[in-house]
Amino acid sequence: MTRRILLVTHPQRSQVPALVSQFAEQLGRHDIRVDVVPDAPLTEGIALGADGATSTVAAEAAGAELVVVFGGDGTILRGAEIARPASVPLLGVNMGRVGFLAEAEREEISWTVERIVARDYAVEERMTLEVDVIHDGQVICRSWALNEASVEKSARERLLELTVEVDGRPLATWGCDGIVMATPTGSTAYAFSGGGPVVWPDVAALLVVPISAHALFARPLVLGPDTRLAVEVVRHTSITGVMWCDGRRTVDLPPGARIEVRRSSLPVRLARLHASPFTDRLVAKFDLDVQGWRGPPDPSHS
Repeated sequence: MTRRILLVTHPQRSQVPALVSQFAEQLGRHDIRVDVVPDAPLTEGIALGADGATSTVAAEAAGAELVVVFGGDGTILRGAEIARPASVPLLGVNMGRVGFLAEAEREEISWTVERIVARDYAVEERMTLEVDVIHDGQVICRSWALNEASVEKSARERLLELTVEVDGRPLATWGCDGIVMATPTGSTAYAFSGGGPVVWPDVAALLVVPISAHALFARPLVLGPDTRLAVEVVRHTSITGVMWCDGRRTVDLPPGARIEVRRSSLPVRLARLHASPFTDRLVAKFDLDVQGWRGPPDPSHS
């Protein structure tokens, strides 16, 4: 049976056509077929029952060995929309700046092909979130997130009043610019820029990070993985909000809207080419200074 790779690309990167040609030609020598997903966006919003990918493209992924992405983290999140419903591993080749979710750089195409041909990669499961939006007792949309679900104000001039609930118990009401509810994978994304902690991906946890909250108690929270979170837009104000999932799927939030977030049973599966720990990735991506580090102790000296 012919092996097949599904390729997702950033449509505006000038280097992409040449890399796609090189990638497909090298894999073709080993009878591995490469199909390219069209450049058109998969989602322009979310609605009741939406899973974040068109049924046609998601069905295409079902027969693929890998979904390979040429792009930055935004394009990799697009690839996750395709790969997740079919439980197909996702492999990112960084064409952006940070590329935290990427596993290889653009200069490593030939090396990446070699690893794919040899099936020399590991698969790591990353926790995702299920997200429901409820208004007047009706579920008005369902979505999911690999990085985060964020609730944000839709008007710049006023604060959004949000009540946060943990496992059915009210925690606090904050006047704020918004709240980020993130996975460990998303801890280095929006949650990090909002002052949240970096959480290693093998830690099962949920993060809550208030954004510019006008309150004495408004610190980031790290909660258990089975916590059921809820955020309500306070009804007695006229201020509306907006919810984003991974910065890609969005829905407007009228006063009284309730956003329920919980751990999903369907993870995103990431293909890994490197055996190095997350610490090395963190240091490299954030360009941290580790001068003077002498390495692990020599066992012979213990």
